[in-house]
Amino acid sequence: MSTPSELKSPCVTRNGMVKLPPSQPNGLGSASITKGTPAAKNRLSASLLGSDLEPGMPLMGLKPSLRQLPPLTLPKPMLLEPEKCVLAQVCKTWRKVLYQPKFWEGVTPILHAKELYTLLSNGEKEFVSLQAFALRGFQSFCLVGVSDLDICEFIDNYPLSKKGVRSVSLKRSTITDAGLEVMLEQMQGLMHLELSGCNDFTEAGLWSSLNARLTSLSVSDCINVADDAIAAISQLLPNLSELSLQAYHVTDTAMAYFTAKQGYTTHTLRLHSCWEITNHGVVNMVHSLPNLTALSLSGCSKITDDGVELVAENLRKLRSLDLSWCPRITDMALEYIACDLHKLEELVLDRCVRITDTGLGYLSTMSSLRSLYLRWCCQVQDFGLQHLFGMRSLRLLSLAGCPLLTTTGLSGLIQLQELEELELTNCPGATAELFKYYSQHLPHCMVIE
Repeated sequence: MSTPSELKSPCVTRNGMVKLPPSQPNGLGSASITKGTPAAKNRLSASLLGSDLEPGMPLMGLKPSLRQLPPLTLPKPMLLEPEKCVLAQVCKTWRKVLYQPKFWEGVTPILHAKELYTLLSNGEKEFVSLQAFALRGFQSFCLVGVSDLDICEFIDNYPLSKKGVRSVSLKRSTITDAGLEVMLEQMQGLMHLELSGCNDFTEAGLWSSLNARLTSLSVSDCINVADDAIAAISQLLPNLSELSLQAYHVTDTAMAYFTAKQGYTTHTLRLHSCWEITNHGVVNMVHSLPNLTALSLSGCSKITDDGVELVAENLRKLRSLDLSWCPRITDMALEYIACDLHKLEELVLDRCVRITDTGLGYLSTMSSLRSLYLRWCCQVQDFGLQHLFGMRSLRLLSLAGCPLLTTTGLSGLIQLQELEELELTNCPGATAELFKYYSQHLPHCMVIE
């Protein structure tokens, strides 16, 4: 079972990532972050140049005073990435300004395998130029559908690959043990690695390639990952601060492999849909990693209230806890959380179908809680919602898909005047009249319909 993915426009940044469409002859190199149409260029230029630029007027048709474009000095937050790409095509001066690395910090280009090569007239393929990316100083890349050869070509053709790239994400790729070893050996600056949907590398490849400089590792939907992979991670990555793992064949045994060094350095552990992990695995985990501040057991369907009690008693530093899609969790688990996790700021309980109004009563005592997710908690009713009205620390509340909440019950949420985001998607009690009521009484809150 998997949760629905959020859909975003391909050119809109999400978590620092932007979609790369197929390359075009635009003067930016062989690939760019987004396309720009002449109309878009004119609109953006008009906003910067003033009203002298009429809609539809081509840039080359400007009168002499406007051809000499003013110096472009922009604060970093002023433009979105697609807009920067469009404006960089106006002239060389603007491109020089907009290609400064400071404007691209935190942006991750996404390169698909089919976009990495151009077809020559003789029928041969040539790897695209990545010089335009190097000028902007990109330190992070997401490569989709690539092979060992593609990765080697990327390393050879991107000038910053050896020392300057800090993060690489490989998705749905055919990288093998040999390719993984070459990549981690050649890219000496790499600290963050994500492998998603890569089914051709094995646990032996992890043993031969993982390097101690990695501080963040994410592995998901890779069929050859099981307990021995965790053994390799625990032995070879003493500086690991963040581990995300989605593997159906990892068992309780793997949770005991973490070393004392990781117990000190690892602060984030995300276990997604690790179906074989039980409360015994939780015992191993809480003793091996006592300094966790963020823990996800999302989709670990064998975890019960007893497992949550172990977490609450032993991981007192937790600030974020995700128990979504854990169908055995009941109100008792929420009592353990409320009693012991006094620093908790975020709690995710999506699809915890046994939670009732009683459990919300326990949560209402948590003065540090800022974000609470109750999506599709089908037993929550108006009475339980009343417990939340006094939680002045709440900034984000999601009640999406809660079928028993009525318009009357939801209207009481206006008492949470500090609320910044409220999600009511697929909530039958959320009517047009209710949203109008919120706009009047929660003017500073973003209500997601």
